[in-house]
Amino acid sequence: MSQSEASTAGLAPGATLMVQGTTSDAGKSTLVTALCRWLHRQGVSVVPFKPQNMALNSAVTADGGEIGRAQAVQAQACGLAPHTDMNPVLLKPNSDTGAQVIIHGQAVGNMNAVAYHDYKQVAREAVLASHRRLQATHQVVMVEGAGSPAEINLRANDIANMGFAEAVDCPVILVADIDKGGVFAHLVGTLELLSPSEQARLKGFVINRFRGDIALLQPGLDWLEQRTGKPVLGVLPYLMDFHLEAEDAIDRRQVSKATDVLKVVVPVLPRISNHTDFDPLRLHPQVALTFVGPGEAIPPADLIILPGSKSVRADLAFLRSQGWTDAIDRHLRYGGKLLGICGGLQMLGRRVEDPEGLEGPAGGSDGLGLLQIDTVLEPHKQLRNVRGRLCLEDAAISGYEIHAGVTSGPDLQRAAVQLNGGRADGAQSADGQVMGTYLHGLFESSAACSALLRWAGLGEVQGVDYHALRERDIERLADLVEAHMDLSALRALCGLDADTEIDTCRN
Repeated sequence: MSQSEASTAGLAPGATLMVQGTTSDAGKSTLVTALCRWLHRQGVSVVPFKPQNMALNSAVTADGGEIGRAQAVQAQACGLAPHTDMNPVLLKPNSDTGAQVIIHGQAVGNMNAVAYHDYKQVAREAVLASHRRLQATHQVVMVEGAGSPAEINLRANDIANMGFAEAVDCPVILVADIDKGGVFAHLVGTLELLSPSEQARLKGFVINRFRGDIALLQPGLDWLEQRTGKPVLGVLPYLMDFHLEAEDAIDRRQVSKATDVLKVVVPVLPRISNHTDFDPLRLHPQVALTFVGPGEAIPPADLIILPGSKSVRADLAFLRSQGWTDAIDRHLRYGGKLLGICGGLQMLGRRVEDPEGLEGPAGGSDGLGLLQIDTVLEPHKQLRNVRGRLCLEDAAISGYEIHAGVTSGPDLQRAAVQLNGGRADGAQSADGQVMGTYLHGLFESSAACSALLRWAGLGEVQGVDYHALRERDIERLADLVEAHMDLSALRALCGLDADTEIDTCRN
């Protein structure tokens, strides 16, 4: 028995409430984050949980594993450090039909869809074991589903949506995004495709991203409740100027900025990973960030950033096929700066070797040759949270490493970052135009972000506290729950009726 389990011996298991969505990006992650902070405000011991996640945006946990970034943000909403039990199964796609499978934070191998279907029983046991541990140490386990529960082709052996809810016998809330249109069809259609027992455990609806006069929506809400017999637990308004790290989709909305800004371009690779690295830049008032997609030309810029990649050699080939390497060469000739992060660092080197076929067919590829380094992919993945100093200006930096590459070469002598403990990271070119690092999250450190922007050509840099911005928006979400949802119904679904005392014995 673990220390945490021992400290709660004899306590009743915590309640579990699950949020499912009619579609991907319906608002599941956002609603779970909101509910977590709402409960945390009241002193309730709440923990986030996502049984199975498919995403290329991940975070490193306190126990040295890897989980989806959305669960790391939800942990912040709960006042907790991220833990692998919060997302026991993470799938990181490395092709259209295959993914790296991560169980309890550690990669167990690459599987195609058929192989993973056969592996689901093992994954199911990992999911249920993590849920039991969280339930033993917290009053409420707030669960996020994946995709939609109405994907009938995936119903067999489901561990992500209703299959999990049935296994642990928990109530479910269904959320839909009215901004997409067809919200009543989404809700009613999803309900119709569920089995009778699944329909019974769905306890209510939440409509997300509503703009307009609620009086005009009310007849539809009345019809929905009459048609389904399920209550509408809340209608959450569309939040302007709102940001929360995306689970997978890239947010390409343009944020209005002043005319005198630093122009930053990020090529969107097919297997781009941890694009949340660029959220602080997208929100920075002095940065105009542009994501360039397939078939688009790279525009003039001050800084080009090559992002992380789950399939570095394949993405290198894609980079060349788009003509983007020619644009990068032209950018450097005109004095622009080039930064590579993780897989982007590897691309900047002379060679990338994958002798065991970890990210695709075994073999090697020529890199861009802009840094005198070479990388070999090895089975053991480096997973660590780190702190140190950015060598450009001796600025404090923190971040995390998630990579299977082992990099060597003379340009490592000009490190990008000096980490605490004496280890160096990354490399710089002799002329100072090109730099690469394995650190994700480097722009979240205000001092390091400012130093990098000055290196890229921005004169007077305005410091921005990205963590404060994220905390502000988590608080705004909890405010929406307070103002627009049926709080009595929510407390009952969480096993917290009006007379429930906060349990201070749980962690």
